[in-house]
Order: sequence, then C-alpha cells, then structure tokens
Amino acid sequence: MQFQALSLPTTGVHLYESKHQKGKQVSGHYHDHFQILYALDGEGKIIIDGNNYDFSKDQVVLIVPNSVHSIQAYSKLTVLVLAYSDKALPLSKGHDIEKILQLQSQYFHLDLVRASEIRQLLRKMLFEQTNYDSLCCYTLSVYLMELLVIIKRLKGENHTENANDMRAGQMKEYIDTHYFENISAEELSLKFGISPRYINEIFKSKYHETPLQYLQKVRINRAKALLLETDKDIVSICFEVGYETLSPFYRTFRNLVGMSPHKFRTS
Repeated sequence: MQFQALSLPTTGVHLYESKHQKGKQVSGHYHDHFQILYALDGEGKIIIDGNNYDFSKDQVVLIVPNSVHSIQAYSKLTVLVLAYSDKALPLSKGHDIEKILQLQSQYFHLDLVRASEIRQLLRKMLFEQTNYDSLCCYTLSVYLMELLVIIKRLKGENHTENANDMRAGQMKEYIDTHYFENISAEELSLKFGISPRYINEIFKSKYHETPLQYLQKVRINRAKALLLETDKDIVSICFEVGYETLSPFYRTFRNLVGMSPHKFRTS
C-alpha cells in the first residue's frame, strides 16, 4: 500500500486517461484527493477498501481521500480518471461535499441513460481542459457538480425492481426531467437501446399508458401551473413546456383539460 501524489491544476480538477493492459495489476494505493473512475472500455476488477467489484464498460467508481484501491485488468481496460479537490466546488457548496459523498467510496453500474449523461459531461470537461477561454475554471466546477448530483441520485435509486420495471422507471424519470425537449418514440428507442414497440409495452405495463401519452400529461400539467401561477403569455408557456407551435398545444390542452388554455386561466 502506498500513497500516490498528484499535483492538481489551479482549477482543482484534472481529467485524464489511464490505460491498463491485459493482466496488468495496479497495486493498492490511496490519494489525498477525490477521484471518479469511469470505465470507458474493457473488463477488469477493482478492489476498494477490501471489497471486490467487477469493473468494465459504463461502470463508475467514486474514490474518497485515503481510500485504498487497486485495479486488475482482464482485458485491455481504458479508464477515465477525474481527480479533484473539494476546493474545485463552489464555495457555498464546498462544505456539502462530505454529505454528498458520505465519506465513503462507492461503486455503480450505470444504465444506458446515466452512462450517456456522464459520458457527455466528461466530454465537456475534456474540452474545457484545453483552456478554451478564461471561463474554463468556472465551467469545470459546474460540470463537476452536475456529475456529483448524478452520482448522488444513483445512490438513492432502488435497484431491487425487475429489469422491465427499472427501464420503465428510467423512461418516466427521463420524461419528467426532459419534457421540454423534442421527445419521440424513435428518440426514446435510441436512448434506451430497445425498439419503440417494446418501449410502449414495458412502459404501459407499469404505468397503464404509453410514454408519449405520459409526456403529454407532464407538459399540460406544467402548462396549467404556469397559467395559474404566472402572467406569461400563452405562446411563451407553449414554448416552455416543449411545443413548437400553438396548434398542437391547444389541441392537446383541450383533449386533456376540456377547455382552452385561455378559458382555464380566466376561470
């Protein structure tokens, strides 16, 4: 067991690639900073504080300071290492980092959606590390916080559901947080890696409606709240909840509410 020092840049964040050849083993070691390890490709094993975990593509590990860990590669294993200090976080949130991480290293196997979100954040961070402009130090901090929020939510998710119920729940959460985007059956199919027909089947089995029917309800419920709680123009509300033009918004609103948006607001 040994201490491995790493000099972090002034941003307090450093994202780099770590290659592990087949059969290679990195002996037990620890750091005085935090690390997030994301398996980009390959298969292996990671040992954290004496606990063994499979470590392969789309699996992520959060390592807290002084946590002893080692890696063994079963095949060529490529890992992205995000090293950071708590100073990299906004000052107002710096003291919350221990609560977010609970001072314990953690291991997660990502679903397709979470993996996609984390990969995109890591891409953004790699770009910002090119020192594109003077704002890079701020954007790295923001993306780091986004990544930690995803990890915190992963920790709170229930993994005891069957596979189809889990997929349906992931779709529902995705719609709840992306309803304002251009969501279609084809887009959901690409996002979750299953056919549009099968998406409808597993979602309807759990929630008794299709994903797009649920999407309409989410959008209209948000529109109802905006109509009652704000004085925004109807065209602005239409735009905010995800509709490109007024006609489908009015049609869907009338179908679900039984009256026009204007009448709903005035009544």
